[in-house]
Amino acid sequence: PPRRGRSLGLKLSPLTIYTTNMSKRTPLIAGNWKMNKTATDGIELVKAISAAVGIDPNVNIVLCPPFTALSAVGAAIEGSHLALGAQNLHDKTNGAFTGEISASMLRDLHVTHVIIGHSERRSIFGEDDAFVNRKVHAALGATLRPILCVGELLAEREANQTMEVVRRQVEKGLEGVPAAKADHVIIAYEPVWAIGTGKTATPAMAQEVHAFIRKLLTQQFGAESAARILILYGGSMKPDNADALLAEQDIDGGLIGGASLEAKSFVELVRSASKSVAG
Repeated sequence: PPRRGRSLGLKLSPLTIYTTNMSKRTPLIAGNWKMNKTATDGIELVKAISAAVGIDPNVNIVLCPPFTALSAVGAAIEGSHLALGAQNLHDKTNGAFTGEISASMLRDLHVTHVIIGHSERRSIFGEDDAFVNRKVHAALGATLRPILCVGELLAEREANQTMEVVRRQVEKGLEGVPAAKADHVIIAYEPVWAIGTGKTATPAMAQEVHAFIRKLLTQQFGAESAARILILYGGSMKPDNADALLAEQDIDGGLIGGASLEAKSFVELVRSASKSVAG
């Protein structure tokens, strides 16, 4: 389908892109490039991914390049099955916030998704739950789909605090979000101890937390809305573990870091997600 925004005009909200047939929760594979890839590098990567995946109705794909590559990558994915995401945003609409970028600025670049509350933003840049929550509201107010990241540190898991941490981050992150907008939110569970370490939660471990998150969403928004919300796994999903993770009932795709920087590995993850539906 044509990309919303560029082809059909910005009056059509990008929030409708992924809401068709949501009873099956069409899986989503999102690539978080972090601070990697120039605009030129990004174009080459996008071309390779687009050529390999074509248009697959069984899976949706979002690419989240650095701010400097958003415009170039956005142009490169025009007319493809790929959507454009950003890695962060500020909660204010404008002002004296040197180095920051607002939701409206992202929308002007035809961005449809934005990662919020990534563990690196929380740990390195000191973002707390209240700030993350304001960002979620800023994204929803600008018709962006927030990908809200939650997850525990290694010390918290070893202290059996995983569910406590996840509960706090989900509830605080979504505080004040009306039920009418619940379907627009995406959750990404990222066990911090599994990011960039080569470690990963077993499928059973990941499913346990994903099911718990869906229970929290049910309590906040009701069973019908919770059943439609995507919950991604963001802890070192790779081609060799993707099939098993994506086979779990409440794992609806992946927020992919390192494996999204190379077309071959990223395309393999997309195919795993497609296979989890088709199979």
